[in-house]
Amino acid sequence: MKNLADCTTLHNGIKMPWVGLGVWQAKDGQEVEQAVRAAIELGYRSIDTAAIYGNEVGVGAAIKDSGAKREDLFITTKVWNARQGYESTLAAFDESMAKLGLEYLDLYLIHWAIAGKYNDTWRALEKLYRDGRVRAIGVSNFQVEHLEDVMKNGTIKPMVNQVEFHPLLTEQPIYDFCKKEGIQMEAWSPLMRGGELLTKPVIVELSEKYGKTPAQIVLRWDLEKGVVTIPKSVHRERIAENANLFDFSLTADEVARIDALNENKRSFEYDPYNVNF
Repeated sequence: MKNLADCTTLHNGIKMPWVGLGVWQAKDGQEVEQAVRAAIELGYRSIDTAAIYGNEVGVGAAIKDSGAKREDLFITTKVWNARQGYESTLAAFDESMAKLGLEYLDLYLIHWAIAGKYNDTWRALEKLYRDGRVRAIGVSNFQVEHLEDVMKNGTIKPMVNQVEFHPLLTEQPIYDFCKKEGIQMEAWSPLMRGGELLTKPVIVELSEKYGKTPAQIVLRWDLEKGVVTIPKSVHRERIAENANLFDFSLTADEVARIDALNENKRSFEYDPYNVNF
């Protein structure tokens, strides 16, 4: 990992950038368009959105306006809970693609493991993949039991599992399972909400040692762990800062010290086994 263009290779051979821009809470229209255009200008090639974010139209407009070659970009979106099921997922995908203005998608994810529905949703993703409309398929917020269930009932193993992941929530069982199965783990909310993480003494100490911001230390930790990271921001300066991760590295001991911060603490209070939103 030496620059922003570096990629991990998913188990189906597709290359996915290690660092991308997340656009959760970015308002559709000018705000998200400016953020995506800035990211692409700064060298980002991966943009992560979702149907529920309500900004797929703006993301698509920014991609079109950026002048970047489509084949150089890696675009992710997700099917929302209320649209899960086989036929409804296929319809939701068509709606997302129309909003994005794209002919194909790089990665389509199931946003949450909705009991009684996610296996039918996964069948729809498998169809989209086989039909060549999506280059890779995966899941988000799936626990080990959900992954095992999808792998047992489906015919294609998820290529990605995107979960909340940061030093206060290292999700070791999921991390270990994904490593064993060749499923790429991806971090949402990698910097955690509220700023608590960035004031931890070990993070501050390493920030001073390397001449980096606390956020850059945490994001570099993601990369050292082999986890794709998608920090979100709508500010050009912060988007640039979040990508400035490739002129230093953490030692194995430093990674372990950051690992030790784990408190199994979520930014959002939810029960991933009983999603009701």
